[in-house]
Amino acid sequence: MSDQNPYEKLGVSEDASFDEIQDARNRQLEQYNGDAKSIELIEVAYDAILMDRLRMRQEGKIKVPERIRFPELRVQSPAKETPNPPQQSPAWLQRMRDQPSPRDILLPGAWYLGLSSMSVLTPSPGSQVLQLALVLGVGVSIYFLKRKEDKFGRAVLLTLVGLIVGLIAGGLIANWLLPQINLAQISSDQFSTVLTFILLWLITSFLR
Repeated sequence: MSDQNPYEKLGVSEDASFDEIQDARNRQLEQYNGDAKSIELIEVAYDAILMDRLRMRQEGKIKVPERIRFPELRVQSPAKETPNPPQQSPAWLQRMRDQPSPRDILLPGAWYLGLSSMSVLTPSPGSQVLQLALVLGVGVSIYFLKRKEDKFGRAVLLTLVGLIVGLIAGGLIANWLLPQINLAQISSDQFSTVLTFILLWLITSFLR
């Protein structure tokens, strides 16, 4: 078979059309499927025919369809541009975020719901009641945060940040909101305390 020209190896005539050449190649590839040596010879013969046709085209002897790709003209299609990955949050924030279980959300939530009720529903609550509720709320936050990674200092820091932000924001919002909705039964201190508990619950549940 080594003495055969490429056309004879594929079993086509020299004036065969490109479709006939490709059909012959595909048939032989199917016939010798699994025979690496035969497949290599078939591909070599096919490429030799394409090279011969390219030479004839350059000499103006034949016209080759544009869809035919010659061996030396085969180029890899440009790689598709991968879309930019979605912007991720900063690394420090990813380290702080937690993926809590329902229990990790509901358990501290129950504590803060009870403390909020104590702060709001206690008849004429004085500053001592609110201070006690805040102390308990701070303790709850530190306990649940420390339980996640056993880092007491980190738990205290996050809790203090939540406490300070909650009290300041709560006072500002209360002074603006309460006069407009006429909730005279809730004092500014009570509102600030409840808002602080909500913030501490969010920190306790979704940070670590």
